[in-house]
Amino acid sequence: MRRSLLTLSLVAALAGPSLAQPPAPPPIAPRADVTRAEGRMANGNLWAADMPAKWNGTLLLDSHGFSPALRAPSGLAPRGLRDWLLDRGYALAGSSFSKAGWAVQEGVPDQIATLDEFEKRFGKPKRTIAWGGSMGGLVSVALVERHPDRIDAAIPYCGSISGSLGMMNMAFDGAFVFKTLQAPESDLQLQSITDDNANSAKARALVQEAQATPQGRARLALAGVMAQLPHWADQRAPEPAATDYDAQQVQAASTFVMGVIFPRVDQEARAGGPFSWNTGVDYRKQLALSGRRPYVEALYRKAGLDLEKDLDALAAAPRQAGDPKAIAYMRANYVPSGDLKRPVFSFHTIGDGMTMPTKQSAYGDAVKAAGRGSLFAGGWVRRAGHCTFTPAETAAALMTVEARLDTGKWDASAASLNARAKVSNLGDAAFTDFTPAPFLRPCTSRQRTCAGEIRSARR
Repeated sequence: MRRSLLTLSLVAALAGPSLAQPPAPPPIAPRADVTRAEGRMANGNLWAADMPAKWNGTLLLDSHGFSPALRAPSGLAPRGLRDWLLDRGYALAGSSFSKAGWAVQEGVPDQIATLDEFEKRFGKPKRTIAWGGSMGGLVSVALVERHPDRIDAAIPYCGSISGSLGMMNMAFDGAFVFKTLQAPESDLQLQSITDDNANSAKARALVQEAQATPQGRARLALAGVMAQLPHWADQRAPEPAATDYDAQQVQAASTFVMGVIFPRVDQEARAGGPFSWNTGVDYRKQLALSGRRPYVEALYRKAGLDLEKDLDALAAAPRQAGDPKAIAYMRANYVPSGDLKRPVFSFHTIGDGMTMPTKQSAYGDAVKAAGRGSLFAGGWVRRAGHCTFTPAETAAALMTVEARLDTGKWDASAASLNARAKVSNLGDAAFTDFTPAPFLRPCTSRQRTCAGEIRSARR
């Protein structure tokens, strides 16, 4: 029965839309004790703010995630939290950003402009905390790194906070390994994609074909490890046991297209060309660093395949290098430095198949490398799915950051986070102790040239 459930979850995932579409914003119920201000900036950015009758002095600046269409600001807060926050005196603000898509370039100045509009209308906050999920998490990190004079703290959640280049390189590795070993004759595009939806549809068909044979499942598992897909991705299925490699493989397959075949058309148009590379990447070494070699070996043995032969094939395969100008654009929009001046608390589910858990650890490593480790803390939620947090968990994150601002010290253990969630009276929380594997493709703005980055177009 369990295998059947996992298989159904894979089929459902492969049958879904190729690109995640954001849900329509829920209607906002008017409140007599809340003043809403809103407007349109000269660049088209729509901004909005909610001011409670009894303001506690803190503004929460919400940055939305990736959206292929402009998304007008609505609730200005994470799911299920708006009324709870307003009842406690928090002011809320956010904006549409002036362009859709990978709008990090526009999102950061548009959010600062939103802050300017808020201050014109309501006065300067005592504290401004930037927060947001997915791409909005990266925007929040960019805000706190670039504008510590305006932003007092940041709370990225389920965020792409490893940065644009590391995130997209990691996905590229997974796609490269999959195509090289499993679908070398296919027209699956890794970069310079002409149609994201069509390319994702091809990938779904190829994944479904791979899942039909033990050999395909083994190679798909290896590709998923290179992309650092989690061992659990579908919250409808139970978390696989540590040695239930078959169940783990089904979970990785269920999220492969979403987590590996990223939409690139918008990003490449902005950047002026392809920006991912795998020059200099040793996939045998990457497998060792991943900590997932026993999982891959077990599936290769079951399939009767020679893992070393496939790793040799990967070593011999021609590499691809990104366009230097495109890389420079993505580095600017945005590759974090980790050089914090203000505290940041990030939290993530352990089973996120879109923004993998290792992206949170990548940012923590960058902060430590910059000598700012005391300003960063991370929390982990034992749940699968992308941004599948409860309101209580998000409230706990806010309380944790406020305690850090008040005391100068972190109290961010799983036990403390769960206790704060309980105090919120917003429902359940599942913070847990968790240690992810090292991020395999680190790239921070402190590095003028990241590992493997070269100027030539081909090896």
